Amino acid sequence: MASLEDLTARLLDAARRAGAEAADALLVRGTHLSIDVRQGRLEEAQRSEGIDLGLRVLIGQRQAVVSSSDSRDATLAAMAERAVAMAREAPEDPSVGLADPSELASDRDAARLELSDPSEDPEPAAMEARAREAEAAALEVPGVTQVLSASTGWSRREVFLAGTNGFAAGYGRSDHGLSCGAISGTGTGMERDYDWDSRVFRAELRSPAEIGRTAGQRAAEREGARKPRTGTYPILFDERIASSLIGHLLSAINGAAIARGSSFLRNAMGEQVLPDHLSLTEDPHRVRSPASRLWDAEGLPTRPRAIVENGRLTTWTLDLASARKLGLASTANAARSPGGTPSPSVTNIALTQGDASREDLLAQMGTGLLVTSLIGSTINPNTGDYSRGASGFWIEGGQITYPVNECTIAGNLGDMLRRIIPANDARSWLPRVVPSLLVEGMTLAGD
Repeated sequence: MASLEDLTARLLDAARRAGAEAADALLVRGTHLSIDVRQGRLEEAQRSEGIDLGLRVLIGQRQAVVSSSDSRDATLAAMAERAVAMAREAPEDPSVGLADPSELASDRDAARLELSDPSEDPEPAAMEARAREAEAAALEVPGVTQVLSASTGWSRREVFLAGTNGFAAGYGRSDHGLSCGAISGTGTGMERDYDWDSRVFRAELRSPAEIGRTAGQRAAEREGARKPRTGTYPILFDERIASSLIGHLLSAINGAAIARGSSFLRNAMGEQVLPDHLSLTEDPHRVRSPASRLWDAEGLPTRPRAIVENGRLTTWTLDLASARKLGLASTANAARSPGGTPSPSVTNIALTQGDASREDLLAQMGTGLLVTSLIGSTINPNTGDYSRGASGFWIEGGQITYPVNECTIAGNLGDMLRRIIPANDARSWLPRVVPSLLVEGMTLAGD
């Protein structure tokens, strides 16, 4: 089997022979295995192995991308010829172009990030046993009427990026996951909830029994949910879904959105976007995190950065194209798939945690809504107007009183983000380390 380094070199040679002035290639080869269990029996087992080859060619200020899953020499030549033909017909774009060789990452020892589990690949029978254990634990919880699914998954991938500018480097990645979804109640009164875990190293996964039991308890707690009353209340976003709020902030400072002018934060550089005691940082070099990387998808060296410092926005998230459009330097945040062009994307994010526990914030809010699930969305990226379906638990006197569903929460993201109050319950191993977040004065539409 040819190495990815050899395949990228052959693909770039084919691009040069076809007439490309510059080119880069991204190759991903991997194996994926998933096991689903239902009612104590194996429901589905899927295994896939393959390779994805992506080639981007540039002719002047024109570019084109082609991809394939066939690594034969004849296919590589055909890919190159097709890409060059497409590039010659593409519109000119002054923002396209590879990184200058002087800008490329020199530290390419990705092994120190520990992104690939060195243990032996898991056996399907062992993965099925773990899924069965999670399902059984969920069914033991009083009130659980059925388990929607119990699933385990594993993948191992090799990634290699090379360009005619001299960059050539790759790394391996592994992912292990387990999830369980449980249902309480019957008929129209059924409620569902879930739990999951995903890690780079299998040994760090939480136990199947814990995941199944937690999924069952969450589903049982939701039985008998009803609509809350309409009004203006404090809303506490549970840690499981609080990162979605920070995700909206990250989308609003994405360089592509800023360059288009389609962001409610397009004029916010240097302005306050979070409370002044909070910061939002990115660390692409965190060990054993699936989002970590030493270089981005254009070969630029990644580095930790403060996105928001003491409440004030300090930077956009940029790849080379969006940076050129804005007259700035890339923040080395390019990401791409083999079949696509680079675009800005963040890696590992962490928001300053608070001193209070989630229970402390529940007591502080008095009467309001604890949101544990969000569905659908109506979010205006230009104005930040926010409206989402929600479910969770009604809070009276700082205590959970009953489960709620079929309600809508609304506000403006700019205002919401500037008054968030964080708890101290963020999970440190997730790519987005964000605790539960309390937002005062949101509109709640229920009964």
